[in-house]
Amino acid sequence: MDEEWMTMDEAFAKLNEVMKSLEDENISLEESFQLYQQGMQLLKYCNDGIDAVEKKVLVINGEGKLDEF
Repeated sequence: MDEEWMTMDEAFAKLNEVMKSLEDENISLEESFQLYQQGMQLLKYCNDGIDAVEKKVLVINGEGKLDEF
């Protein structure tokens, strides 16, 4: 899996798929460990992306100038 080429929407969709797969009662222990690891990687990718966007958000300060959030 190469998260760095995914959009945020694709990563969230893939994370949703992983979560649904983990809910399957017929999943093996090995598969669940692999899916868990994949889900954690996707979650980190999504969190890093959100953090990057938050740092780029500009807010207007009391003097009418733009400051980074």
